[in-house]
Amino acid sequence: MAWLYLLIAGGLEVAWAYGLQESEGFTKWLPSVVTVALLAASFFCFAKAMKRVEIGTAYAVFTGIGSVGTVIVSIAVLDEPVNVPKLLFIALLVGGIVGLKVVSGRTEAEEAASRPKAMADAETAAD
Repeated sequence: MAWLYLLIAGGLEVAWAYGLQESEGFTKWLPSVVTVALLAASFFCFAKAMKRVEIGTAYAVFTGIGSVGTVIVSIAVLDEPVNVPKLLFIALLVGGIVGLKVVSGRTEAEEAASRPKAMADAETAAD
């Protein structure tokens, strides 16, 4: 569930970054309100994810999703230019995010295996 919260938080980061563009420096009230709401929801989900995912991994994945997603949205919606180096660096970011998930997934599985079942069930219920 923590990784789902992290994915949602990253997606919301993309949304509020785009909203920041649309609010024109918080000079338009409706896009500004929506942006702040998306920002709050993003950080709420991020905080929920950090209950289970190491902070370094969680933050790197969160900002990586936001970075990659924002570049993709800017290319698709805002007609920013696309070039090979930009695509290469996006691929490197995605590779890093996936790598952190794989490495973190092993650590979480090892920790879960070492915990008593009752404790693991209680932690899952707390989410």
